[in-house]
Amino acid sequence: MEWIDAATAAERLGVKPATLYAYVSRGVLQRRHGEDGRRSLFSAEEVERLARRGRPRTQPPELVIESSITALGVDRPYYRGTDVLELARAGDFETVATWLWTADPAARPGTPWRCEPGALRAAVAAQRGLPGDLLPLDRLQVVTTVLGASDSLRYQLDPASVVATGRRLIAGLVDALPRLGDPQDESIAARLWSRLCPHPATPALLAALQAALVLLADHELAASTLAARVAASARADPYAVVLTGLGVLGGPLHGGASYGAERLLAEVHEPGQAARAVAERIRRGERVPGFGHSVYRNGDGRGGFLLDLLKEAAPGHERIAAGVAVLAEMRRRRLPERNIDFALATLTAVSGMVSGAGEAIFAVARAAGWLAHAMEEYDRGTLLRLRASYTGPPIK
Repeated sequence: MEWIDAATAAERLGVKPATLYAYVSRGVLQRRHGEDGRRSLFSAEEVERLARRGRPRTQPPELVIESSITALGVDRPYYRGTDVLELARAGDFETVATWLWTADPAARPGTPWRCEPGALRAAVAAQRGLPGDLLPLDRLQVVTTVLGASDSLRYQLDPASVVATGRRLIAGLVDALPRLGDPQDESIAARLWSRLCPHPATPALLAALQAALVLLADHELAASTLAARVAASARADPYAVVLTGLGVLGGPLHGGASYGAERLLAEVHEPGQAARAVAERIRRGERVPGFGHSVYRNGDGRGGFLLDLLKEAAPGHERIAAGVAVLAEMRRRRLPERNIDFALATLTAVSGMVSGAGEAIFAVARAAGWLAHAMEEYDRGTLLRLRASYTGPPIK
């Protein structure tokens, strides 16, 4: 077999040396070291065959993982085959989360979810030195760390133990946040409301929050879920899995988009200001937060569903009028449709919740999905290992 050096191979293929080594990392070409141990040599036969065939097509990397939890439809997800909008109409968050974890449609959450008082006191105490205006999502990361440190059963990864941990963890995430009011009942939704809003909830607005938790509980391999699955594949415990998800969730292209949409709506004091708020972001070259979706190109059905609930819950509310004006301006400019983040920001605005409340709602809800995916990884028992396509300097 004839072997040629890197310069000759690159010239024959019409590519840069870095591309040549990317072909090696992808298994397209073989490489060996010369007798001096420094030069890279390539099979002349393989290079010639590749030159005749043409360069390998460059495709965006796609990781495919088998999962029975969530399928993505045209404009909405389906949890274990069931339309999420149906679940949001009929089910409470705890029931849906339990179903995601157990795959048993008859499973019920049972008694109200609780975290033991001692662990809660430690989680509250850990926040005492934090700035008073810290966003709730930042507090949730501290809370998760403390709850994990106080759980002697955190490393038990069998399904029943993870389900019990999930109930304890989600209850702790909610109950360790600063209390602003009295919860109207024992549900996670009602307790979360009392941590995010100083005003009592109307039944209709509390139902909208309950629906938001269901709608956001999972979304297949979103960025935070993929990170959580990678952590779980390395046998990280459930608290570490959720902490991983929280770290990714706050990015402005993920759960942090609701915070950006909150700020957008805050600038629209009356409907006539919507055009300027949108135009300013476009002029600065920014994305308009709460609009567009990488999966749902023609609109996110979850967002439309939640906005309809809010219009019924608070007809004529000035924050809904502001949101409608922003929607109209985006459509006038033929820009992308609203998504769940915009609807979530509208919910927090109409309810009078604290800044960053949307991220907290997103995080509490998605913790259920992260743990469902973690359970699949624990059962699978193999490490997720992605590969890079090398494009750096030539290997010497």
